[in-house]
Amino acid sequence: MTAIQATGLRKSYGEKTVLDGIDLHIPEGTVFALLGANGAGKTTTVQILSTLLPADAGALRVAGHDVAHDPDGVRAAIGVTGQFAAVDNLLTAEENLLLMADLHRLPRREGRRRATGLLHRFELAEAAGKPAGAFSGGMRRKLDLAMTLMGDPRVLFLDEPTTGLDPRSRRTVWDIVRGLVADDGVTVLLTTQYLEEADRLADRIAVLDHGRIVAEGTAGELKGRMPGGHIRLRFGDPGQLACAAALFDGIGSPDTEALTLRIPGDGTVPTLRAVLDALEGASVEAQTLTLHTPDLDDVFLALTGRSGPQAAGVR
Repeated sequence: MTAIQATGLRKSYGEKTVLDGIDLHIPEGTVFALLGANGAGKTTTVQILSTLLPADAGALRVAGHDVAHDPDGVRAAIGVTGQFAAVDNLLTAEENLLLMADLHRLPRREGRRRATGLLHRFELAEAAGKPAGAFSGGMRRKLDLAMTLMGDPRVLFLDEPTTGLDPRSRRTVWDIVRGLVADDGVTVLLTTQYLEEADRLADRIAVLDHGRIVAEGTAGELKGRMPGGHIRLRFGDPGQLACAAALFDGIGSPDTEALTLRIPGDGTVPTLRAVLDALEGASVEAQTLTLHTPDLDDVFLALTGRSGPQAAGVR
């Protein structure tokens, strides 16, 4: 089953084209990540699919509902968490959740049941009676996510949900997202400025650049398209380096100052075993071996001509 389907999605502001005919196909119960530099169109995509902005063109369906002709059906099936926590600082954690229950028109008993369950699930039960203004950034983000889940959404839009969080809080949010998908079957469309986040969470990743999807696939598939994988050997003396360089003449790149030899490789076990067998057969001993495979930052740089979003400090 398809949770999100977009065909030929376009959006412009005057003469500036923000989305230039993008296509998305996101199965139920998966995490799909949109990566892109500032202005690539990530947030605009989320706003259109969540009915907050109209599209200029395109056929769009979310949770089985047509975005243009049945926006109320879409809104009833989704939850949206933006870049900044939308909590009321004057209300307690429990009061924030009960406010969401009222907005969803839940019966009082059902609202309290869901609020209690979410407070425990997000490890906020002990802070239930404290005002949200006293919470840390990580606690506020957890409360914000819990508020989004009060409506029991089938599709969850997370627009840079861990921006500004410390590493521990970021990993807590990751665990929550994994649990929502694995345990509840929720579909997540994630935009992020952290390449590691997409690598850890997403079943599939799309790279947006100037309003177009320039690549899509699993993290492994995207990395596999990139050249640059290599094995780096360090030797104890110039003689050992020279012998190794002769073994791999024509493919190895020796560095006589660092006493290292760089050999192209795809990172697979057979390639690594072949290199080690060749060294052992020639009685050449390397002090250290380092394996480098392309990461998502390499992918992003190759596709967009820029370093990864978080390295560039953009969203």
